Parts: sequence; C-alpha cells; structure tokens
Amino acid sequence: MENKNMLDKVTPPPLPDAAVNNHSAEANYGILDWFKKCLRNYSNFSGRARRKEYWYFVLVQMGLLFIAMVLDSMIFDAETGLFYIVVVLGLFLPSLAVTVRRLHDTSRSGWWFFISILPLIGSIILLVFLASDTKPESNQWGPPAK
Repeated sequence: MENKNMLDKVTPPPLPDAAVNNHSAEANYGILDWFKKCLRNYSNFSGRARRKEYWYFVLVQMGLLFIAMVLDSMIFDAETGLFYIVVVLGLFLPSLAVTVRRLHDTSRSGWWFFISILPLIGSIILLVFLASDTKPESNQWGPPAK
C-alpha cells in the first residue's frame, strides 16, 4: 500500500489539452523567446507563423544588424564589415523561413515573397501582407497559429 502512495506522488498528472497545442507556453514568451523559436525553425518553410513571432524576429534582427554596424565602424572603420556580413548570412535563412510561414498564416503562398522584386510597390504590398491579421480558419499549411 505504501508503494502505491509513493508512486502517485512521483508520477506527474497528465497535461491539460491547452498545454498540448503549445499556445499556453507561448503566452509567456518574451522577445528573445520568439527570436529563438524562429532560429530553431530556420529550415521550416511549412506551417504558419503568428504576427508576433515574425515582427519580434525582425526587431531583434534589426538590433543585431545595428550592433554589427557599430562594431564594424569602431573596429574596421567601415559600415559593412565582417560582423555585419556574418549577421546577414547567419540570419538569412531563418528570416526567409519565418517570412514564408508568415505569408502562410495569411493564407498566401510563400511565393508571394517575390513580389518584393517590384520596385517600391512590391515591398509595400509585401509589408501589407506581413502586417495583416492571422486568418482564423485552417488552411493547407495547418491550423491557425494563435
């Protein structure tokens, strides 16, 4: 009888359904947690990315690029030096992946990324797509991210 009580104290209770879909854990994410999530999914071009995930990644990326430019100007006396190139190359694939997943979240194909090739108007259209709200219905890339 004692062993059964010991086992009950050691065995954790089952997780509630809300914890299984990972949305409850994301409620406590900070800026760097969203950035790390994008880095962990650097080669994932399927699925969906919420607005918060995308824009926090862009915010941290811009901060890292700024720091790299400052370091390059202090050390190498140039704006685009070694540190800037390392940050750009290191964040290129995660940035592309989170952009494609963000487009999926708005029910658009990742190929819409190439609209940014058009001078000025393409970048504006892409910015509107990336800033638009999550589509609440499931689509071919999965259930809604939020």
